[in-house]
Amino acid sequence: MDNLFSEQVFEKVDYKETPLVKGEYEECVFRQCDFYRSDCSDIIFIDCKFESCNMGMTLLHNTVFRDVVFIGCKMLGIHFEDCNKFGLSFNTERCSLNHSSFYQTTVKKASFRETTFEEVDFTECDLTGSLFDHCDLKDAKFERSILQKVDFRTSYSYSIDPEQNKIKKAKFALAGLPGLLGKYDIEVE
Repeated sequence: MDNLFSEQVFEKVDYKETPLVKGEYEECVFRQCDFYRSDCSDIIFIDCKFESCNMGMTLLHNTVFRDVVFIGCKMLGIHFEDCNKFGLSFNTERCSLNHSSFYQTTVKKASFRETTFEEVDFTECDLTGSLFDHCDLKDAKFERSILQKVDFRTSYSYSIDPEQNKIKKAKFALAGLPGLLGKYDIEVE
């Protein structure tokens, strides 16, 4: 790749107006940048940090995210299944990923902290060993997902069918039982 950006800080840039230059970004920080509906296709992000950015509806065709951290970002309606599948790894903290999709992706050992995932599609997603710490999973869709060793103990509003998902050694709090037993129409007190 011709354009290599390393250890640079990009602050308050509007990428709707000026598209992000295609290339490889290593150990860069994007702070309060606006990526709304921008095209980040075919861009490589390695060890980068996104802080308080608007990533809503960003196009991610063949985008590489390796060891990336998103903090306080709005990431509405993102299709992570369009990302480059090889080595997809990122963590979130205090983000909103509502209406996004992880259909058939593999995001193992991810750490999602204080993040909302309302109406997110996790169908056939492999989240093995991930942590959902104080996350809102209202109306998130888990079908044929691999949730082995996933920690949901502090998360809430989820509905997961143990018969349709692999949940071996996943961790749930007692308060989360209704989210596992919902299809049986029973009351847990």
